[in-house]
Amino acid sequence: MLRRTKIVATLGPATDKPEAMEAIVRAGVDVVRLNFSHGEAGDHQRRVQQLRDISARVGKDVGVLGDLQGPKIRIEKFRTGNVTLKDGQAFTLDAELPDNAGSSQTVGLTYKTLPQDVKSGDVLVLGDGEISLRVDSVKGARILCRVENGGELSDHKGINRQGGGLSAEALTQKDLRDVKFAAQLDVDYLAVSFPRDAADIERARSLLRAAGSRAGIVAKIERAEAIQNLDDIIKASDAVMIARGDLAVEIGDAELPGIQKLIIHRARELQRVVITATQMMESMIHSPVPTRAEVLDVANAVMDGTDAVMLSAETAAGKFPVKTVEAMARVCVGAERQRVTLRSARRQEQHIERVDEAIAMAVMYTANHMDVKAIIALTESGSTPLWMSRIRSGIPIYAMTRHEVTRRRVTLYRGVYPVNFDVLHENADRVLQSAVGELRKRDLVQNGDYVICTKGELTGVTGGTNSFKILRVGA
Repeated sequence: MLRRTKIVATLGPATDKPEAMEAIVRAGVDVVRLNFSHGEAGDHQRRVQQLRDISARVGKDVGVLGDLQGPKIRIEKFRTGNVTLKDGQAFTLDAELPDNAGSSQTVGLTYKTLPQDVKSGDVLVLGDGEISLRVDSVKGARILCRVENGGELSDHKGINRQGGGLSAEALTQKDLRDVKFAAQLDVDYLAVSFPRDAADIERARSLLRAAGSRAGIVAKIERAEAIQNLDDIIKASDAVMIARGDLAVEIGDAELPGIQKLIIHRARELQRVVITATQMMESMIHSPVPTRAEVLDVANAVMDGTDAVMLSAETAAGKFPVKTVEAMARVCVGAERQRVTLRSARRQEQHIERVDEAIAMAVMYTANHMDVKAIIALTESGSTPLWMSRIRSGIPIYAMTRHEVTRRRVTLYRGVYPVNFDVLHENADRVLQSAVGELRKRDLVQNGDYVICTKGELTGVTGGTNSFKILRVGA
């Protein structure tokens, strides 16, 4: 059984050796993530080139996702290392304190305008939610707080305001430089951190296009404001990522499960790709096996319809990157065997305006009600297989295209598999038979199997899919 849910793995020191990177690709990684919050430009360049070499050698298209750091609001450093904050004690965040002058009573801020964004009664959460401070008052550059949940606090921990509302721009000066760098790297997707609304996504897309890149834009949903503007953000993006760390801090743990399900549902309804991320197999940073809770977490996201599940520190810095990818792949396949993932009645009442979209919907309805073994989409841009993948099905969709950029783009689409196939080098009257022959040659179909093929009347024209045909292999 082919795994339909895609795996995104973050590159880092644990995967830097060529044999380690090749091992995770062979274990099932579909897309790699470059985290621009860490590492130097040379590190990312080397990793992308290494990946491209491995991809060519093993004959597998692998996408690249560049992830902008965004306006991560952090505390500065402490004079003598970590400090311990006790419940009820006073603690001050001081925007004018020197960078390395923090103590158990006060610490500096990287985001100097934070005092203008908060008021008495606000709750500020540090790290990934371990420590919370309630604001007593704001005096100039100083935020006077009372510790509600104490613990050990180390340098450069992130700060969130419970309920959202911080005014930091989504794109920092570093991000503007990294957009140009991402274009130079020829990434397939660029993730925008902490967007508040569709305008943040549109600005990032404009900057990326100006830099000469046609990469897809991924909106990371991690601000409370993003939930309020969810549909507009999804429509402005090519994909969304449920960044559950900062999102949970802003909206609260109890709200996160329902919001995750909502985001997955709306992304699929609005014809966009969705990635579920953060702590999916966190224990495997140090353990060779996942916890049962992690298995259930991944499986539930798969059964809800996520296109991809993402690994962060597990593969970037963990002890068992290959075992983690293998475990995640096993869980995905297990969840995909469940009936809920195999059939969909969605969109039967919706109006369709585009011809190629109508063809995609008709194909999926036919395939789900017939004994079809494979769907072939002869595609230029990848739009038709994207629309097909929005409908739940257990039938593999092969995006057959001559364009490497399209093959790498579809690596993120659930149930879609890229195949290198040049329609321009095929006889126009026999192109469908040649496409089926390509699958037969790869042992993906057998004589007697039914296959559905889609194509455009004008070969090689983007957006031209206007027909489908049902073929029997070997007939």
